[in-house]
Amino acid sequence: MPSFNRSTTGREVVEAFADRVTGKTFLITGPSVKSIGAETALSLAHGNPAQIILAGRNESKINPVIEQIKALNPNINVTFLQVDLADQASIRKAASEINISVEKIDYLINCAGVMAVPTFETTKDGIEMQFGLNHIGHFLLTNLIMGKILAAGKGRIINVTSTGFEHGGVRYEDWNFQDGKDYQTWAAYAQSKTANVLFSTALAEKLKSKRVQSYSVHPGVILESNLSTHVTPEMWTSAFEWANRNKKGDEQAQVIMEEPKTLQQGCSTSLVAALDPSLESKTYM
Repeated sequence: MPSFNRSTTGREVVEAFADRVTGKTFLITGPSVKSIGAETALSLAHGNPAQIILAGRNESKINPVIEQIKALNPNINVTFLQVDLADQASIRKAASEINISVEKIDYLINCAGVMAVPTFETTKDGIEMQFGLNHIGHFLLTNLIMGKILAAGKGRIINVTSTGFEHGGVRYEDWNFQDGKDYQTWAAYAQSKTANVLFSTALAEKLKSKRVQSYSVHPGVILESNLSTHVTPEMWTSAFEWANRNKKGDEQAQVIMEEPKTLQQGCSTSLVAALDPSLESKTYM
């Protein structure tokens, strides 16, 4: 089996598992320019998937990625799926389109997300934005298209999380922070990332008898991603101060910034989880 490390690129993973890419259908959320989702799709274009479905809110931000994929491999059927993960009506509409037009989904890679929303905001359905988009949106979409994942016979579901889950759990009785009166930027992010992990764990348990696997992955700190473009140095400082106040376990351990990775290095994590056959005996990551 190939050996990977933190410097491994997405293209290297696709090359290593080319036979598991050929002829497959991938659905990727959050694939706008300068995102992990986009880099995941571009890496796959170096293989021969049958179809890549790019699901996002703004077509103009995804069209450049579609054009790059077509330039790399014109044989791939690459399509845009309009979906706003902060709007459940939009999610239901997108799922309906998938269920009508797509035969199967071999790999669902949930990359879309928001991070460190500075002030309290809600989705169109009244849920705190980070929890509502990062988790609830993906939870609903995944479940609504589950029939297509099951139709693949041996599908995989990848939820991109982060080590933020280590610093805060799900506020089951108050996910909206008292309707914003007690809003904490990083606690809200941690809640959403914990939910991603719990969702992956539950999927892995519920679907193992149906030959569908589920994994949650941390791609690393990727400063060039559009996810963190609005995060100021002061916000990063506050994040680590908050994490160290709320850390679990070893009281001597300090939470520090990881060495940043490139987008190509970051997307390799999702691709290993999706493609590596050695993971079949495992559940979530």
